[in-house]
Amino acid sequence: MTHRLRDAHFDDLYAITEIYREAVENGVSSYELTPPSLAEMTRRFEDLTAQNYPYIVAEDHAGQLLGYAYAGAYRTRPAYRWTVEDSIYLAPQARGMGLGKKLLSELVQRCTSLGFRQLIAVIGGAHPASVQVHRALGFELTGTMRATGFKHGRWLDTTIMQLSLGEGSTSDPEADSYPGTLYEKAD
Repeated sequence: MTHRLRDAHFDDLYAITEIYREAVENGVSSYELTPPSLAEMTRRFEDLTAQNYPYIVAEDHAGQLLGYAYAGAYRTRPAYRWTVEDSIYLAPQARGMGLGKKLLSELVQRCTSLGFRQLIAVIGGAHPASVQVHRALGFELTGTMRATGFKHGRWLDTTIMQLSLGEGSTSDPEADSYPGTLYEKAD
């Protein structure tokens, strides 16, 4: 089956909200317990895209949305501005088809071209498929935090993985370029 990756649009938000709802209700990748409303998902989308973070979707040949991925701030303090965190969610029928890897690969390329230096994966439930996809793209395990979430009647571990982008830590970033301009510079 062929898939097309493209930038997410406002018209996608209903399908994105439904994919995320299913993940919240049935999965452990998100530690949210109550699925957010369409209005909340719209607010989150607007916050990310207003700052030019990449937000992409995958659709099938008929235009049905099968998954989405985005990068956002890992932490909001200015020194973290060169580091982003990825998020990937797939519709149930799209799992196991290699689509997560395609979305993540595209996200890595976009984050690199924007000048980010580190990409962090915070993997809820230490989900084996997510760990495998990240590992396949070169992410390294940085640690596992034990029993950090309680969902569906059980304690869940959180796995942290990291990928250096571009020059990584081998050179100083250009402070006046994006993403350096995401935050006000300290005096």
